[in-house]
Amino acid sequence: MLKEVLIVEGKMDVVAVSRALEADCIITNGFHFNKKTLADIAAAYKKRGIIILTDPDSAGENIRNFLTKRFPAAKHAYIPREEAFANDDIGVEQASPESIRNALKKVHTAEINPREEFSSAEMISFGLSGSAESSKLRDKVGAELGIGYGNVKTFVKRLNSYGITREEFLTALKKFSEGE
Repeated sequence: MLKEVLIVEGKMDVVAVSRALEADCIITNGFHFNKKTLADIAAAYKKRGIIILTDPDSAGENIRNFLTKRFPAAKHAYIPREEAFANDDIGVEQASPESIRNALKKVHTAEINPREEFSSAEMISFGLSGSAESSKLRDKVGAELGIGYGNVKTFVKRLNSYGITREEFLTALKKFSEGE
């Protein structure tokens, strides 16, 4: 049983999670939070901690950002987009049990005062910005590091906020730059 409570978007996400592990979940019903849902999330946050596991799309990112502002010490798990896509849909419910378990192995908590270790400008030199393949490479490196996909600004923010070390970053980058 997972100690923290998972925050997911819908009922089918709970079904997918239950195939992967035993965990309590709170459903946000998309971005339609009601007072009871927010109160339930607040109670879970205080008592057990929460892990936000939203869909790897713009709606999921909006929900994640909203919750992060209210619950800054929340943990974050990201399922890579390519592992959450099936039947012309993207989401936690489309992910395999293994993908969900792997995402939960790479949980991160945002730092209150993020470092400034990485910059958007240096992402160009790493091939993570400015080329046709940059988006795909960011997606792969983000999945390896457990920080999910994002545009360059979001990617750099996560690198700095989640305390990713330069060594971890370079190891992940090397893995995909060499075509492994």
